[in-house]
Amino acid sequence: MSIAPSNDGFLLLDARLNLIAANDPALQILCFPSEAVRIKQPKVSLADRARTTLLDRKSQGGTAFVKEFTSGKRRYICKSFQFACNGHDSPQPAFAVLLERDTANIHSALADISAQFGLTQREGETVEFLLQGLTSKEIGTRMNISANTVKAFLRLVMVKMKVSTRSGIAGKIAGSRAGCSPVILQPIKPIEAGVENHRREYLEMR
Repeated sequence: MSIAPSNDGFLLLDARLNLIAANDPALQILCFPSEAVRIKQPKVSLADRARTTLLDRKSQGGTAFVKEFTSGKRRYICKSFQFACNGHDSPQPAFAVLLERDTANIHSALADISAQFGLTQREGETVEFLLQGLTSKEIGTRMNISANTVKAFLRLVMVKMKVSTRSGIAGKIAGSRAGCSPVILQPIKPIEAGVENHRREYLEMR
């Protein structure tokens, strides 16, 4: 049985917060918006970001890490664990840091959105993956359905939200969560209104 790779970041730091080891998601999370492949010295950059982003400067009881932080528009939970690591003379303290995506608020917000617009459970799941930036094919893989079925779910969501594009869905949700009128990212027209609109919808759904 294959296990899907985790999107959680993991870092192992020594007592001076020098980087011992880390996984790729940690680099992507902490160095955002820079692309990981373009970072010339990832180990140095990651250690610097860990010190500036994860270290709790307000703590007066030794080394401590923040409980949560944001990277781009995403919120992450930071869990740190201290343990003894064998040094040359005696055991030295080291820190394992886990960066987990904070999905609790997302699920709560999506539940409210689903109730507001009358979305079914599967439609809500599709929207959740859409907001993570996944393509129709990737969403289909997560939900064990075809990409065409994903597109069908999104069309139903568009009708219920009275928008005509994927970005329109995101804009409607952003406006609803902010408690104000949604920001319209593109002009809204009925999905049935003309060949040009169908062409735009087709391109947007790819």
